[in-house]
This record gives sequence, C-alpha cells and structure tokens, in this order.
Amino acid sequence: MKRTLPLLAVVPLIALLASCGSSSGSDDASSSGTVSVAASFYPFAYVAQQVGGQHVSVENLTSPGTEPHDLELKPKQVADVQDADLVVFEEHFQAAVDEAVDQADRPDDGTLDVASVVTLKPTQPGGEEEHAEGDDHADEEGHDDHDHGDEDPHTWLDPDNMIAITKAMEAKLSKIDPDHADEYAANAAQLESELTSLGADFETGLKTCTNRTIVTSHAAFQYLAARYDLTQVPIAGIDPSNEPSPSQLADITQLVRAEKITTIFTEELVSPAIADTIASETGATTATLDPIEGLSADTKNETYLTLMRKNLATLKKANGCS
Repeated sequence: MKRTLPLLAVVPLIALLASCGSSSGSDDASSSGTVSVAASFYPFAYVAQQVGGQHVSVENLTSPGTEPHDLELKPKQVADVQDADLVVFEEHFQAAVDEAVDQADRPDDGTLDVASVVTLKPTQPGGEEEHAEGDDHADEEGHDDHDHGDEDPHTWLDPDNMIAITKAMEAKLSKIDPDHADEYAANAAQLESELTSLGADFETGLKTCTNRTIVTSHAAFQYLAARYDLTQVPIAGIDPSNEPSPSQLADITQLVRAEKITTIFTEELVSPAIADTIASETGATTATLDPIEGLSADTKNETYLTLMRKNLATLKKANGCS
C-alpha cells in the first residue's frame, strides 16, 4: 500500500529543499565564516588573499600553468562567478570572465573591476602589428583575438597600481564583512608597505642602466617600463600567440644589433622559439622576465613580490645597471 507523509512532516522538508536550492554566496560565507572571493587570475587572487587573510576563501579562476589570455571557464567556475561574495577581474582582459560577470548581473558592492581603479594605458603594438599599414592581411591579424580593446590590461606590473588595487580590495571586503574591517585595514597597510618598498627598489635599481631598451616576448611590460623610464620593444602585441612576419622579425633583429641589446626576454607561459631565434641571429642571450600572469610548475612556490624582485635582478643584469 502506498504510504504518504503527514502534512506537518512535508512542510519542513519542502522548506529545507528550497533553502538548499536557493543558497547564495552570502549564505555560504555566513555558514563557513569566510568571505568567498573569485579572482580572475593570479595577481588579483594574491591581493585578495593578502588583504583578506584568514577571513577569505579565494578561488583563482585561472589554473596554474594556464595562459590567462586563453582562459575558458568550466561550468563550476561560472557558478563561482555567480555565487561568490566578491568577484575581482579586469574588464577586456579575459573575455570568458567578462561574459560570466555580465550574465551573473552582480551587485556593485560585490564586484571589483580593476579597470575602474587604475589608469589604463593605450595598447602598445608588437612586431606583428607595428608594420601592418599597407598590408591588409597584417592589419586583419594585428587586432587582438582576445578583445582587449584599445587598452593594455597588464596593470599589475606597476607596484603603484597594485597599491591602488589593494586599497580597493580592502574597501570591498570591509563593506561585505564590516565585522573584520580593522583586520582588512591592517593587512592592506602591510601589503601597501611591501609594495612601496618594492617600487623604491625598482626605482633605485634601474636608475643607472646603460641600456634602457627591453625586447620582450609580448607587450606585457609597458606599465613597468613607463614607471621606470625603460622602452619596451615587444615581439608580439598584447596577445602572446601572435607572431611577427619574417620582415618584421628582421626589423627587430636589426634593432637588437643597432642598440647592442644583449638579452632577449622570454616568459614562463609563452613559447621561447621566436626569442631564441632573435638571440641566435644576434649573439644575444635569453632570460626570463615574468609578466606574473600566473604561476607555473617552476614558480609555484613564488609570490608576486618574489617574482617582481627576480624580474628586477634580471633587468639589472641584462641592462647593465650598477
């Protein structure tokens, strides 16, 4: 015989199921005791963890070893963007994240777009774009497939920008979780102090370089170069997957010889093949200059601060800085 539950038993069951089905990021935060943060990639995840400390759980949407320009979100990550207490991203850097944020229709208090708190620079073209005039094919391929628009997204390579991001992170977390605002303020002050020291060391370390031109795998270092009076010559533009034509490669090779550049900079997450070719043609060497877009198997134990200091040491050696 079919049995039915008494009405009084069914009502609480329905309420329980409804509660489970409508769980939000804020509910999760209150039950777990931490603020859930979804960060689009490593530098923003780093700031969130440093400022939030023990009161945040940070999900980095870009897995270690993944080139963030090419990020595609899994269904769970799209759900994280929907449900997190705070989402930190930079508009026009990762199209998949932009789309997920748009679809989530998130509240302003729970969303931090880094592009709104720092001053973006116009995109600097690389070899594959620089000579596109008069070449229809090159002009078509000169545009970035990842929809970065006309602005360079690599803001985090200027320590001053990271200080601005830190301040904005503190403000967002304090608004979401006012009970721990004092701790967020203290953590932010500590990180700002470390970033200020980092910037001062770059200023001093790069002040006396005999060569102020850096040839890089792609146009990731404009903010760093502008801050410390260097000139970036990128092999590729904003999109590191674009490659220069043979004639454009020859132009870069000629520049390396003419300016007596001794080092071609490669990256952790980008193939060094073209940089190796230029180096072999000119007698230059190669060295890693990390854009810190993400960690790899070789840098998994590093942090933003340690990687930036390694970059400083690499630049000083390559450019003859006393």
